[in-house]
Amino acid sequence: MLHCVHRWLDKAAIVTGEECRDPNAPPNWWKLATVHRVEELKSIIRVLPISSSGILLIAASSHLPSFVIQQARTMDRHLSHSFQISPANMSIFSVLTLMSGVVLYERLFVPFIRRFTKNPSGITTLQRMGIGFVINTIATLISAPVEVKRKAVAAKYHLLDSPNATIPISVFWLVPQYCLHGLADVFMSVGLFEFLYDQSPESMRSSATALYCIVIALGSYAGTLVVSLVHKYSGKEENWLPDRNLNRGRLDYYYLLVSAIQVLNIIYFGICVWFYTYKPLEEFTEASIHKDLELEQDNNTNISSANSKHGGDAE
Repeated sequence: MLHCVHRWLDKAAIVTGEECRDPNAPPNWWKLATVHRVEELKSIIRVLPISSSGILLIAASSHLPSFVIQQARTMDRHLSHSFQISPANMSIFSVLTLMSGVVLYERLFVPFIRRFTKNPSGITTLQRMGIGFVINTIATLISAPVEVKRKAVAAKYHLLDSPNATIPISVFWLVPQYCLHGLADVFMSVGLFEFLYDQSPESMRSSATALYCIVIALGSYAGTLVVSLVHKYSGKEENWLPDRNLNRGRLDYYYLLVSAIQVLNIIYFGICVWFYTYKPLEEFTEASIHKDLELEQDNNTNISSANSKHGGDAE
């Protein structure tokens, strides 16, 4: 129950002795809140640990518009003899996977899995997020052997010291990781948004949407922080993320490091899920809402009576 999670917040709804001296005095809403509003705040606080686990997923995907594009620039991008795909356009595979994945999830996956789980949504939002975490970790993990393959071909043709040369290896070796990252967003990003929307009070669902945007922003900053730390402390002579020649770097080590961080994040997510209970349907019943509304109406009536009384005394 939310009432037992942050019981100390209940003090905001307790009328103190100082406030009881004059029952006709208008309440100070900066010091006193209704029980309904306190419970709403508890709901937002309770979803923070789980929503924070999405930060590292965004951080792990932050290398797609940076290092993967650098890899693509050194690879054979020809679709025909006269046409080649731009490195920045490789993200289209992630977008297409996300768009088609959302449709297939609702049309095929949910009806199929619903037969076994008896859940109208197929699986819970937390289960959906967990699957997204696993897929995203696999996507980052397979990026390491692809980089090893790319450098092996570059070494075979003596192109390690030629950062602007085109390595004779197809750029479509990078497509699986793009598709897996898009598939991970189908489960994790959409699942996180649904989780925040469903578990937030109706009057604070806009705040849940803002929280989702904050997770994305913090994930981008976290990804930048990881890259900066790796670049600074991985050495000068054999830097994992060199400034000019990616062929002499150890980008595969970086991918393995990010994968290890994601494994720790999955463990953290599992701990949060273990202690989390879904918001009960009876949490914000119509009776409690009407009770709070009646309380506020009584307070407004007392304020009006007090103002009328003071107006009569003045006359």
